[in-house]
Amino acid sequence: MSAPAARPALQELRERLGDLLSTEPAALDGHSRDESHHPACRPLAVVSAGSRDDVVTTLEVCQRHRLPLVPFGAGSGLEGGAIPVAGSLCLDLGGLDRVLRVSAEDLDATVEAGVRLSQLNRRLGEEGLFFPVDPGSDPSLGGMVATRASGTNAVRYGTMREDTLGLTVVLAGGEVVRTGGRARKSAAGYDLTRLFVGSEGTLGVVTDVTLRVFGLPERRAAAVCSLPDLHQAVSAVIELIQLGVPLARIELLDEVMVDAINRHSGLSLRVTPSLMLEFHGGPGSVAEQIEEASRVVLGHGGELDWTDTPEGGSRLWEARHHALYAARALRPGSVSLATDVCVPISRLGDCIEATKADITASRTLAPIVGHVGDGNFHLTFVLDPTDADERARAEAVHERMVERALEMGGTCTGEHGVGLGKIAALRRERANGVDLMRQLKGVLDPLGILNPGKVLGPAG
Repeated sequence: MSAPAARPALQELRERLGDLLSTEPAALDGHSRDESHHPACRPLAVVSAGSRDDVVTTLEVCQRHRLPLVPFGAGSGLEGGAIPVAGSLCLDLGGLDRVLRVSAEDLDATVEAGVRLSQLNRRLGEEGLFFPVDPGSDPSLGGMVATRASGTNAVRYGTMREDTLGLTVVLAGGEVVRTGGRARKSAAGYDLTRLFVGSEGTLGVVTDVTLRVFGLPERRAAAVCSLPDLHQAVSAVIELIQLGVPLARIELLDEVMVDAINRHSGLSLRVTPSLMLEFHGGPGSVAEQIEEASRVVLGHGGELDWTDTPEGGSRLWEARHHALYAARALRPGSVSLATDVCVPISRLGDCIEATKADITASRTLAPIVGHVGDGNFHLTFVLDPTDADERARAEAVHERMVERALEMGGTCTGEHGVGLGKIAALRRERANGVDLMRQLKGVLDPLGILNPGKVLGPAG
């Protein structure tokens, strides 16, 4: 929508919401992009909601005036899902930041959408609990729902799909819908919770989330395992999974990423393909897990360096969480193109090795890291922003990586989402399933005002 056409909507929002509506340049610039490589785009205005009622009001006005609206959480996405489209309003949910309820007895909690992951875990820690879905940044819980986030702990504790029990969602016209609940299972009607989890703000705006939470483990032990090559590293992962070793985390880093995090985080890991492991449980259980994992890794020519101190484990995982910034730091002044795919575990080695060879042949810099316990791995292309040829080579590698994953029975994205960047890949993966998705969006958002152009592409 053009600025003149949007003026009546913005005037009504100003009358009803007051200073919650901003057109200040700093606010517009601060909501014009996320952490992805996609171009920034300024919204016409930003509404900083402080309550569900503010969200309802905003959607009612936008629907009446047909003003496109893009929800915004922490801005940590990697596929452009929160970048405004031209002529749209940005709805910032960061002010919905209350932990509403924690039940240690039922192992669940309810939070507003703007609550950050670190904030939730500080509150849960007071009860001896934690929320394990860990994408590696500090996202909002609403954003994690929207992108169906997962991360380093997913191999043991599941993703947002499994750990979201219920939602409160505001639909395009301002209607409030509650899905799911606190029961651990239900056969009552359609599973509307799962419909909204992963919908990237295209079907409704999440304001409240009820989550499964878990008891803090009695003991944690972490290790870095250096292996001779990627093939042996992936083979060790597959063997550990097949043996049923209860891994809490198992991450793969190629030698380029190990070098990057050494430089960025001040570690001194061997610069070789490596696994980062973590086990949770009682002392006896963790000792058994360590023994079994050590046997497997040593059998694949690896070396292990274990730590069971909180400080050692925290330093290791903090370095892993900063992998994106470590990769960018390899080339000061660079831009990054981060992407991911997920394949069946049995095809993981083939997919990673073929992708690694493609990176080398293309003469691009792209460290590899992955939550390989569930078949998910990531590339971060580190590019010269002035070199169009290098960018084209990287994009070609990316396309082949996605095609390779689909041919192996995998998916174009394990956790980053579709956003702006993988619309064509989703069509290749889901075929006429995308047409059904479009029909669902037409029912829930008939005027197409919610995060238009994302996931499904332009209407029509």
